[in-house]
Amino acid sequence: MADNTRADADKPDMQWRIVGGLVGLAVGFASRKVLSYAWEKSTGKKPPASADSLEISLGEAIAYAVVMGLGMEVARIVATRAAARKWRSWKDAAKDIQP
Repeated sequence: MADNTRADADKPDMQWRIVGGLVGLAVGFASRKVLSYAWEKSTGKKPPASADSLEISLGEAIAYAVVMGLGMEVARIVATRAAARKWRSWKDAAKDIQP
C-alpha cells in the first residue's frame, strides 16, 4: 500500500494539469505578441505570416523561426516553473491548514 501512496504523490493532480495547461496557453499567446512586436521594432517589417512563404528570404524565415521558437519556449519554461513553485506552496499551505 505504501508504494501506491508514493506513486500518487509523484503524479501531478488534475487541478495542476488544468492550471499548467492554462498557464502554457496564456504565456504562449502573450510571448507571441511580445516577440512579434519586438520583431517589427527591430527589423522595421511585420513578422512573416508564414515562414514557408517565398516572399521572404530564407535567412529571414530561419531567423524568425529561431527567435519565435526559442523565445516562446523559454517564456513557457520560466512561467510554468514559477507557477509550479507557487502551486506547490499553496498545496503545502493547504495541507497545514487541514485538520
